[in-house]
Amino acid sequence: MFDAVKVKNECVEWIRKFFKENGEDCNAVVGISGGKDSSIVAALCVEALGKDRVVGVLMPKGVQHDIDKAYMLVNHLGIRHYEINIADAVDAVLSNFPENLPISEMTKINLSPRIRMSTLYAVSQSLNGRVANTCNLSEDWVGYSTRYGDSVGDFSPLSHLTVTEAKEIGYVLGLPRELVDKTPIDGLCGKTDEENLGFTYAELDVYIRTGFIEDKAKKELIDKKHRNNLFKLQLMPSFNPEIEHI
Repeated sequence: MFDAVKVKNECVEWIRKFFKENGEDCNAVVGISGGKDSSIVAALCVEALGKDRVVGVLMPKGVQHDIDKAYMLVNHLGIRHYEINIADAVDAVLSNFPENLPISEMTKINLSPRIRMSTLYAVSQSLNGRVANTCNLSEDWVGYSTRYGDSVGDFSPLSHLTVTEAKEIGYVLGLPRELVDKTPIDGLCGKTDEENLGFTYAELDVYIRTGFIEDKAKKELIDKKHRNNLFKLQLMPSFNPEIEHI
């Protein structure tokens, strides 16, 4: 039985401990999309550190149709926030590709989250911050993140919590239901997460915690995605030569 109150309180204490050991006077910098994960992470940071030490960064690419949800979150929490549009930066990189260098669709899709993360770190460095990772266990399990984009950060409150569990914590935190229950959309290709993945988070979460899934084809798909994307969760492999010391 998942005890959302207990886990929420433990996570808040964990965040406090992280900042005590890794920047006692630092701010938590959170990229705010208007979705459940960034909302929950920001709310956890507010409870752990106080609203004056949490900074929200909104990073639309051009026009973002649901940016009102991001503003709903920062206004609900009462945190300092900044909007930085990344459209010019993305366009500048793509427009400077040589004509003989083809740009794949996945390159275009993943460039935005990578520029967003660079933007977050720029804000963080300017405001004495630590960047919050907002991924959850369900997304990480099947590699549903961009390497060196939303997959990174300085601390990660939700990486060991499934979507189902994170939502329970969101309810406990008193976040607006429309933020916690908002249909997850990657904001990059226009499809929902579940349309892209080929299975629901409910199915995935049960499988992660119990090993049970009724649909064998979905089990094989989940297992394949998990195997193929484990590298995203590991440190970069590095050559370690055997050197004799005299």
